Amino acid sequence: MTDWIKVAPVDDFPPGSRRVVDVDDVPVLVINIGGEYLAIEDVCTHDYSSFDDGEVDGEEIICPRHGARFDVRSGEALCAPAYDPVATFPTMVKDDAVWVRDDRWD
Repeated sequence: MTDWIKVAPVDDFPPGSRRVVDVDDVPVLVINIGGEYLAIEDVCTHDYSSFDDGEVDGEEIICPRHGARFDVRSGEALCAPAYDPVATFPTMVKDDAVWVRDDRWD
């Protein structure tokens, strides 16, 4: 089981902002969408590039390299050229900070 990793203090993480954190050697992109913190693996399943500079459209993130879209909540690939989903991760707010963890191996 992976421990919770502190992403940032809530006051330093306003709506529309994002952070990439390392969770047991997995890059995880945490995004504040309208006050809700969502986390997705920071690797496009089409070409393994980072989403960090990708546009966020509602609850979708767009890969900046080839335009593949993914649902940030479920990780589902929504259009070509990507077909495989991306891992998503639980987040929480505790002690005025945002936290994330990789629960895939629990």
